[in-house]
Amino acid sequence: MVVYIVMLVLIGGFALVGLVLLIVFASVLKEGAIVIGILFAFPVLLCVGVIVGAFFFGLRGDRLAQERRWRLARFAQAVSMEYVPSISQPPLSGSIFQRGSGRTAVDVLRGREPRFVEVGNYHYTVSNGKNQTTVRWGYIAIKLNVPLPHIVLDASGNNISLGTFDRDQHLSLEGDFDRYFRLYCPQGYERDALYLFTPDVMARFIDNAAVFDVEIIDDWLFLYSSGDMSTLDPGRWAWTFALLSALLDKLAQWERWRDDRLLPAPDPGVPWGPGAGAPGPPGQAVAGPGAFAPSIPAPGGGMPAAVASAPVPVAPLPLSAPPGVAPPGRRLRRGVPWLVLGIIGGVFALGFVLIGGVMLLPLLLMR
Repeated sequence: MVVYIVMLVLIGGFALVGLVLLIVFASVLKEGAIVIGILFAFPVLLCVGVIVGAFFFGLRGDRLAQERRWRLARFAQAVSMEYVPSISQPPLSGSIFQRGSGRTAVDVLRGREPRFVEVGNYHYTVSNGKNQTTVRWGYIAIKLNVPLPHIVLDASGNNISLGTFDRDQHLSLEGDFDRYFRLYCPQGYERDALYLFTPDVMARFIDNAAVFDVEIIDDWLFLYSSGDMSTLDPGRWAWTFALLSALLDKLAQWERWRDDRLLPAPDPGVPWGPGAGAPGPPGQAVAGPGAFAPSIPAPGGGMPAAVASAPVPVAPLPLSAPPGVAPPGRRLRRGVPWLVLGIIGGVFALGFVLIGGVMLLPLLLMR
């Protein structure tokens, strides 16, 4: 509003100065004053029209944006979700949330039952020299109850990319899955990926999420789209809820996964095995599971019978590793974009050849 007023004041002041000059010099210009006045008034009126038009278009855009927010808020309330108009620097660990500047999620809807789910649109700015590009995504974020290895499903049916990963991290799965996704998992976690992506889970992703790039990172599952996910289209929301319903009931089996690399290393001085108790306090010997007998010297100085017959203390085996992921599985290794490096190297080589040719040309002409 203030900008439009300032512009109108400046143009009005300029027009007033021109009008005064025309009046002062009207006696000199005579009939030409009318022509000059018309030529002068036309651009002034054009500028005023553009400013007024921009002002009313801006008002209409603000009204539409407010109406959109109001409708999304009402929809969120109707489906027992929370509406957040904008989130600056969203604290999410997904790959797209670590890029560029001006990171902002907009029109975010959050649900908390049966687990936390967030659906929104997201944009950030990428600078390339003097040029800036705004990159836009739609996303679904699903909170998991346990951390999982970093796994990326690069969908073949869209034109988006989460980056380049080392080829030796690509895992080929059975059936038609490779026609729809390229799966990347950290080296050494191939069996874990096969545990997570059983045939029924793969079928769910193929049937419902083949247009998304999918990322599992820490305790989050992300689905990324090149178009908006939070819209005013009822059909789009019906499809989103059907997708969530198809995926959520399969996540319970993922949460039984444990990383065996987090099991504590056995103490070489203590045998490991099932059953058995632990060594008793100093001065006592184990007489049986959970009981202790006094350490009374035997006649003749030998070992007491209770001690001689006591079982050797054996450390119990842990039933499973604690929730978590060992460091090698927390992040995929980024690959080197060899094609880009080759193009850059070729440009530099061509430049050196041209510069060398220009420098040698005078010497060749002198011969």
